[in-house]
Amino acid sequence: MSPSPADESLDFAFPAPPAPGHTIEVAPGILWARLALPFLLDHVNIYFIDDGNGWALIDTGLGNKATLAAWQPLLDTVLTDRPLTRIIATHFHPDHVGAAGFLLKHFDVPLYMSATEYLQCLNLHLDPGALEAEHYRRFYLDHGLDAETTQRVVTGGHAYLRLLSGLPPTYHRVVAGDVLRIGGREFDVLTGGGHSPEEIMLVCRADKLFFSADQVLAKISPNVSVSAVDPEGDPLGQYLRSLEALRNGIGDDVLVLPGHNLPFHGLHARIAGLVAHHQSRCERILRACRIEPRSAAELVPFVYTRRLDPHQMGFAFGEVLAHVNYMRRRGSLKSVDTADGIQRLITA
Repeated sequence: MSPSPADESLDFAFPAPPAPGHTIEVAPGILWARLALPFLLDHVNIYFIDDGNGWALIDTGLGNKATLAAWQPLLDTVLTDRPLTRIIATHFHPDHVGAAGFLLKHFDVPLYMSATEYLQCLNLHLDPGALEAEHYRRFYLDHGLDAETTQRVVTGGHAYLRLLSGLPPTYHRVVAGDVLRIGGREFDVLTGGGHSPEEIMLVCRADKLFFSADQVLAKISPNVSVSAVDPEGDPLGQYLRSLEALRNGIGDDVLVLPGHNLPFHGLHARIAGLVAHHQSRCERILRACRIEPRSAAELVPFVYTRRLDPHQMGFAFGEVLAHVNYMRRRGSLKSVDTADGIQRLITA
């Protein structure tokens, strides 16, 4: 995640988040809670939707000990008389699905995910050691990251991806175009790429509610990174196409209920701000590559000026490479041969 200042036209309906262990009703029958994260981005939002005899849950928080303990007040209040009816995990990142295994031990309910997100999460759960495999190391080294930093990224930097409390062997597949009936509401299912391969979003058009997951956030841009398993991928192109589809497909009068930051009105202005944010990053990279050939690692300081820990460096490196791949595909940058074998870019 990276700072992307909120547009002044955004209207924050709730100026402060719920206190730990408490909820705020953001619409009739919809409760907002917040769980802490041990990162620079220090929280994740979760939502309970009235589902008749119980609550449908959107996202779960991490699977670490602190988060599982933080669930207890919610289990003792919100879920005392009305249990969970289903868990909807918007994407595979552990801050959104990490506590699913823990919750499914308390409630025998289905886990709703898109196929790509479930399989990605299952792969991490079954083979966490793959994050330190040779192709991950080569991914960083080939793009100019030094060996010492690479070692820190593939060990400490990837550690958060292991914060899963378990995953069920079966799930309920959700596909773009589906309609989910939750309580008395109908939600259209949307999916988007860029931040995650097939992230789920839900929109209730009748009540003008949009659960945007991490695709549209008020004050930061979601991390849009190239993955080591798809090193030539174009996640930024996917993300920008998703934003365009959201702008064209959802009215500007919805209440946006995001995975992080505060709920807000002003979807279209925020989308415009996110597009401008990524255009600005492309321009920074182009300016740097006009001077001399640069690798993705050499470009990181042109985009991120603060000191980065291994967790942040993994995100920053992947995001810079996403902008590089985006511009390579569109002809703004081209690769050059180098004596040391590191992949470098110059303006076309």
